[in-house]
Amino acid sequence: MTLYGENKVNGKKLIGAMLTILCWLPFQLQGEEEREPYDDRYCTTCHGADGRGNFGVQAPRLAGMEPWYLKRQLENFRTGIRGAHLKDIEGMAMRPMAVQLTDEGIADVVEWVGDWNYIPAQVTIEGDSAVGKQLYSQCATCHGDEAQGNEMLGAPALRGQNDWYLVTQLKNFKKGWRGSESLDNYGQQMMPMAQILADEDSINNVVSHINTLGKN
Repeated sequence: MTLYGENKVNGKKLIGAMLTILCWLPFQLQGEEEREPYDDRYCTTCHGADGRGNFGVQAPRLAGMEPWYLKRQLENFRTGIRGAHLKDIEGMAMRPMAVQLTDEGIADVVEWVGDWNYIPAQVTIEGDSAVGKQLYSQCATCHGDEAQGNEMLGAPALRGQNDWYLVTQLKNFKKGWRGSESLDNYGQQMMPMAQILADEDSINNVVSHINTLGKN
């Protein structure tokens, strides 16, 4: 059992490292004169042509994501507020992409993504949604009863997002792999909330409940 877990972690590290190299290499090979007119719209490489996410490289759905939240995350990745922890494999793979972006580039990406059609992600996580509903009651304070999000509180919508991505991020918050940077104010608020989820079953349960929201 332990050996399998270690192999799984090592596999994720290898995938993350390969993804970072593959994504970063084209920029390294380009000269400044070639890079200058590039329009920064390379999100589809990992997140999919329709922005629905890509499990293979752990890239979440962008289509339908709130513009204010997407902007904040791109800025966080760019400055190292997010994606700096060595065990945040997916975040480390994303950071080199955001480092390339100027303020104008971020604004352009946010506007471009805003034109994509929102389609809720497929359900892939199994759990006890009834138990998850009880756990989610504390999450609802910020994210809303229907996981619709709350811009005033800086809390993004959760419903319709790739459930495997939500599981990964909850684990990252719980372990301090995300949200531990001193300037990540929202992440630091989220870290203690993730601690109410005692184990992997609890995480799967609450995400299973989120999968039931926003269906009406």
